[in-house]
Amino acid sequence: MSLLPCRIESQNQEWRTRVNGINYLLVTESEDEEDEEAEAYILKDTSKAEDTEAVYEFVESEEELDAVSRIFAELLEDMDLE
Repeated sequence: MSLLPCRIESQNQEWRTRVNGINYLLVTESEDEEDEEAEAYILKDTSKAEDTEAVYEFVESEEELDAVSRIFAELLEDMDLE
């Protein structure tokens, strides 16, 4: 999997990025930003261009999950989340 530079946008406890033309979401179950034990999930946009609404599924491939996790980790490290 080749990785391209990407941007990240923060909306509450949801972060978005785009890699190789695919949108990914990083979401947490907790609304508390200080909760370091909150579960986090990475979801992948699997909708087709003609779909009127986005369809997200959990990333299940270990290789893809590892690659996208590293991207989110780097992007979040560079952000001031306070």
